[in-house]
Amino acid sequence: ADTLSIALRDAYDIVTSPSRPQAIQLMRQLREPPTQALVDLGLPPLPHRPDEGFALIAELLKLAPDMRIVVLSGQNDDTNARHARTLGAADFIGKPCHPADLRKALDRLTLFAPEAAAVQEDARPSLIGNSPAMQKLRAQLAQYGDSPFPVLIEGESGSGKEIVARCLHYATARRSRPFLALNCAAISPSLVEPTLFGHAKGAFTGAAGARAGYFEDAGEGTLFLDEIGELPLELQAKLLRVLENGEYQRVGETQTRHSQARIVAATNRDLRQEIRSGGFRADLYHRLSVFSIGVPALREMADDRLLLLEHYRQHYAKIARQQPFDLDANARRLWLGYPFPGNVRELRNIVIRLTAKHPGALVATAELAQELDLPDEDVARISAMAAGEPSQTDAALKRLQDGQPFNLDAALAEMERAYIEAAISLADGNISQAARRLGINRTTLYSRMEATRPGLSSPRKQREQ
Repeated sequence: ADTLSIALRDAYDIVTSPSRPQAIQLMRQLREPPTQALVDLGLPPLPHRPDEGFALIAELLKLAPDMRIVVLSGQNDDTNARHARTLGAADFIGKPCHPADLRKALDRLTLFAPEAAAVQEDARPSLIGNSPAMQKLRAQLAQYGDSPFPVLIEGESGSGKEIVARCLHYATARRSRPFLALNCAAISPSLVEPTLFGHAKGAFTGAAGARAGYFEDAGEGTLFLDEIGELPLELQAKLLRVLENGEYQRVGETQTRHSQARIVAATNRDLRQEIRSGGFRADLYHRLSVFSIGVPALREMADDRLLLLEHYRQHYAKIARQQPFDLDANARRLWLGYPFPGNVRELRNIVIRLTAKHPGALVATAELAQELDLPDEDVARISAMAAGEPSQTDAALKRLQDGQPFNLDAALAEMERAYIEAAISLADGNISQAARRLGINRTTLYSRMEATRPGLSSPRKQREQ
């Protein structure tokens, strides 16, 4: 961290943190979140596993959804790289990496940074797509738009809940009023109350003057409370009071004030489950969910994935001042079949990487597969097909058509023998570990070893002898 800080400090303002909890604490203390983050996967207390790094990616994006995250890690196998991208990382770089190459990767992402500001300034956000799921969403926005009652927006991470909230605001007579968004996960729990309700001068250490809160600043507009499931329980009771009668007080004051803002909340948590576990108030949930809107996951949006592809590839090519890439016919079929577990955020990051790597080029299936969170065997199969190598099905078809001698039992036995030997080799002879790799129990592996490897004496047979 110290070395990279020195290498990058001429171009970037840098803050560092040694662990995930400290990084989250630092984020909540900063006045503005960083636009980019450089994250290792192997963080304490698990430096040899990627778990902490994966968790940090998800938490950083919860606090700052527009942050561009680059993963720099020695745990750089393809599976970890693809999973980090699915969680929302914009790029993955394996160690060792020359600082100049890292600088290029960070500068490349900086090139696309204006997109975040463009989204924030867009006064008329729109939803892209014509699938039944999107048509239902538009119908709900039209139905609930001019109602004064709260709305709860539910959806998976990366599905675009804030865009939906903005569309709801601009579909109403409140469109000329303020739209304020507060991420409840992004600020320290001790600051949530003065941030929402305001505070009097001297109400707490650092309160040098009186200040209005979000409820006051929103006026008769819309107050969007993102990550509402992160709101502390003691604040939930005060929010409920505002929802019921519009009354609140600044911290340090006794004067009652009245809010006329419409509340729109969003969460990717199952709040019903949170209620059962004691983490969320049932009365607040029922008050917030007078109207509920479910944002569809990208896998439910059929051909809309192509419309989003077209939108983003043109958008980022314009920002980068270069020709947009395109997908060939097979790559488009792969694009339509991919479930996008990271939703629109993942799709957007894939388009950014393809724009940077293949400007003006026709992207083939093998190149696209490297950017998707697919099992290694699927990537290998797709790459082999793109290289013109026949699939196992095609090879079998040709062999049978040619009338070549073939014995199914012998072929299956040979395949089983090869997998058993490979698993035992990878496990250094440990039968229990080999069985876990093969997805079977140890006694089953012993039996199959005896059947497929004649002459091999298993530990069970040795005991019998």
